[in-house]
This record gives sequence, structure tokens and C-alpha cells, in this order.
Amino acid sequence: MPAPLLVVPSSEKLPDSVDAVVIGGGIVGASSAYFMARQGLKVALVEKGRVGAEQSSRNWGWCRQQNRDARELPMATQSLALWEEMTADIGEDLGFRRCGLLYLSDNEAEIAGWAKWRDFAATQGVTTHMLSAAEAGERGAATGKPWKGGVFSPSDGIADPSRAAPLIAGGVVKHGGTIHQFCAARGIETAGGRVSGVVTENGTIRTSRVVLAGGAWASSFCRQLGISFPQSSVRSPSLSLMPGAKGLPDALHTAEVSVTRRGDGGYTLAVSGMASVDPTAQQLRYARSFLPMFAKRWRVLTPGNLSGFAAGHETLKRWALDKPTPMERMRILDPIPSARAIETILMRARRLLPELTVVPVQAAWAGYIDSTPDGVPVIDDGVGPKGLLLAAGFSGHGFGIGPGAGRLVADMVTGRTPSVEHRHYRLSRFGKSAWGRVSEF
Repeated sequence: MPAPLLVVPSSEKLPDSVDAVVIGGGIVGASSAYFMARQGLKVALVEKGRVGAEQSSRNWGWCRQQNRDARELPMATQSLALWEEMTADIGEDLGFRRCGLLYLSDNEAEIAGWAKWRDFAATQGVTTHMLSAAEAGERGAATGKPWKGGVFSPSDGIADPSRAAPLIAGGVVKHGGTIHQFCAARGIETAGGRVSGVVTENGTIRTSRVVLAGGAWASSFCRQLGISFPQSSVRSPSLSLMPGAKGLPDALHTAEVSVTRRGDGGYTLAVSGMASVDPTAQQLRYARSFLPMFAKRWRVLTPGNLSGFAAGHETLKRWALDKPTPMERMRILDPIPSARAIETILMRARRLLPELTVVPVQAAWAGYIDSTPDGVPVIDDGVGPKGLLLAAGFSGHGFGIGPGAGRLVADMVTGRTPSVEHRHYRLSRFGKSAWGRVSEF
């Protein structure tokens, strides 16, 4: 069963020309289109399936600063304010709440790592509270067990993955843009080394600016343009429980399981990092770049199956602009979760939080999380033809920082002074070996 998703209508007509086209209707693509429309551009958001239907609706919904990579932290901080600003402007509930995020642990090394991050975060103006054993036990009372320590980040929060991207896309329309679902972008046309149009299955849109926010599909799309973008996806399982459990934290992370309260009062359950590695041709091509990351996470990664290969999102093949592409054959990546993984997550959650034993399973799903070798996204307007900006590889962090990423993209496209530093998001950083470049934070 796919993750819950709010469905929004498409615009009636594909425009002949616009100021900018955004390819990909996930949280980053929708936010980019929204902020460009707010800045006065005529924008078209094109999506091969439904807005928000892939990883943007399949994540935990966490909007956090806690434990962010130093390069992402300014964007994460800005995003928290933007979630509130967007909610007010769009006039719809995106499910954003600053409920605070609670981390509990019995691992002294893990607690020490959190303390080190707390010290770093303080230099960036971010407040996070280390918890003593007594404080951790009090905040984690629902677990019914003692803890050695923890951390609580009071200004962090959660938003609703089932509503956020679709409603932000609605904000694009509010500000004069258009959204086009079941309208795959097949490729980009150029003239004199500049973007001149986007070829979709429903026709060509003339434009001089394109944002490629294709999520797990971005690398294969880049390959059509002669751009090498190291990207690899893993299949991550999650499930949700019906409403009815009481007395639980809104957002709790432990090594055993992570639990997030949903907008309907139920809970999303997942295990951090748990995923299956489905081999694909693209994964093999970039295998050496990803060895450090896979080596770091080998305890929670398991061998997958051929579903990633069959999905086509990591193909090495070239496709023609006048024929159906892999995106049209696989409108929405909706992989089947490992039954064993779902059973393990449920067992761990109910063992840790006995209150969850009284509520039944609502749904279970999986999603492909696309990553870069260092776990930090690429946001770069210096790749490929002039007028193209790549915004992809968010490595499972894209939902929470989607608003900040969208604001940065809009600033770069419109020539405004970017609100956060962005040089460390350049694709060229992978020109050298990625060995040892996975960030400590």
C-alpha cells in the first residue's frame, strides 16, 4: 500500500512558454517553483506522476536542525521559519509544528557524539539540550525503561508528508504558476549553449531556465545531457499505525526504532538507516564513490532484489525525446517493502512502546532514498547548458530542508543574493575521490 497522499488538481493547459520550468514535483521541486512564483516568475512545475508521490510523502516528516551536517545547518534553520511563513501565505495547514525532537540512548559513544554536535550548534545559534539519565527517563516515560541519556531539540518539529508537497504546489498556482501532473519531462532543448525549452510527453515548453529536481531520477536524466552525477538509491521501509495510542512523544528517535505522530493521530514507524540495496547499473557505475557510506552503514543495510533495476530510475540507457521514456513506464516509484523489515520495525516499536500494541497497522510502504557520496545535496547552476540548475541528491534530508532549498534555488535562478552559502553544494566537489568525505555531523 502506498503512503497516504493528498491529491491536487493539475492546471488545464500546458503553457507555450514560461520564465522557468521545474522538473520534479517533490518537496524540493514544489518549493523551488513556489518561491520563484512568489518572486514574480511565470513558472511551470512538471511531474511525471503525482506531486509528492515518491519520497516526499514516504519520509518521517522531521524538520530538524539536530545532528545536521554543518553544510546543511543554515538551510535547516532557515527552513523552520519558512515552514511557518509558507503556511501563513498559502493558507493551508502543512502539518508543521515545533513539537521538539527527542533522542534517547544507552550508548555512551552516541551520547558523546550528540554532546559534541550540541557544542558545535551553539556556535551557530542553535539551542539543543543534553538530557541526564533522570531527564531522559522522564521524557521517555512511555518506554517504561531507564536511559543513560539523550537530547531534546525544542525548536525542531515535524510537518505532514502526505500534505506538504501537494499544498505547496497549490501555492505555486496561487502565485500565478501552473502544475502539470502525469506530464513527464523527456529532455531539454538548447540553442547556443543555453536552455531553450523542455520537451514533455504533452508538448514543448519554451523557457530559458530549468530546475532539475528529479529526486531518484536525477542522475539518469543528467546522463542524457552528458552530466555525470554520482547518485545511488536504497529502498527504505516504513509503516503507520492507526490512531489510539496515548502518552507518546510526538517525535522520538532511538537506535531501536523512531516514532512520529501523524496528522491523523496515528504514528509512523521506521528504523534509522534500515534499507535494502537493490543493485542497478548506475549503482555499479558509481560503486567506488559510495563505498565509504556503505561501509559506515553496513549494519543496517541488507542485499535487495531486482526491483530497483526493473523500476528504471537508475538506468544508464539514453532515451529519445519523441518516444516514451522510463519515467512514463514507471510514473511513481512505489517499491514493495521487505516483509521481514516491516515485521522487525513493528516488533521493535511495540517492545519499546507498549502503548502501540493496542492499535493496528494502518499501512506499510517503501521508498527509494537517493543519496550522494557525502550525504549532502547538489544545488548547482554551473552544470550543463546555461540556464540549468540541478537540485537533487538530498540523501533522505530533503523533506525538512525543502523550503530552504527551494528559497535558495529561487534566489539563484532570479539572480538575487542567496540567503545561505551554497558553494559547498556544487557538483564539482565529487571531482576528487569521495573517500573519507562522509561528514561527522
